[in-house]
Amino acid sequence: MIENTPHVPITIGIAGGTGSGKTTFSQELVARLKTDRIVYLSHDSYYKDLSHLPLEERIKQNFDHPDSLETDLLVKHILDLKAGKSVDIPVYSFVTHTRTAEVIHIMPQPVILVEGILIFAIKELREIMDVKIFVDTDADIRFMRRLKRDIENRGRTIESVYNQYLQEVRPMHDAFVEPSKRYADVIVPRGGKNTIALDMVAARIRSYLI
Repeated sequence: MIENTPHVPITIGIAGGTGSGKTTFSQELVARLKTDRIVYLSHDSYYKDLSHLPLEERIKQNFDHPDSLETDLLVKHILDLKAGKSVDIPVYSFVTHTRTAEVIHIMPQPVILVEGILIFAIKELREIMDVKIFVDTDADIRFMRRLKRDIENRGRTIESVYNQYLQEVRPMHDAFVEPSKRYADVIVPRGGKNTIALDMVAARIRSYLI
């Protein structure tokens, strides 16, 4: 699965629908490896800054469409890291739908881990991934996880989450996320709960880092 020459940075993409467990899978993977030689990038950090719009207009945007993200910047950052350059990752507020003044300075490392729902749906991003892993989870489980997350972490109401899911999340999943599964090298069911898949991927990364 990982065939890059040692010491050449490798990019591993982890995709899946909203609430699929891809973030949990990514974090569990990093925890298993117990190394600081991994860079972790989330596509969510690259949502476009909407500070030029009134708040009531910001919340009407379709955040599940590829156009809501500044993917060109993510691609540039990945290529810079592969070239041995450090990058400054934006910090996005999901409460105000704006980028904060803060950035996270990231140094290049041998393994670049990229996570996001749309990373395989966008050709320019997909093509710079060396390994593509898709976390596959049933739709009802994904919806319940998203509902819980948006209420607890993003100050949303049950009604607003439900309406957004019907009007934007599910249609965008069907249009972009689900079709992108065909580009995956590995499909992982049950997300962060799949310890066998986690152990297998972690073992391959360890062998690369030796």
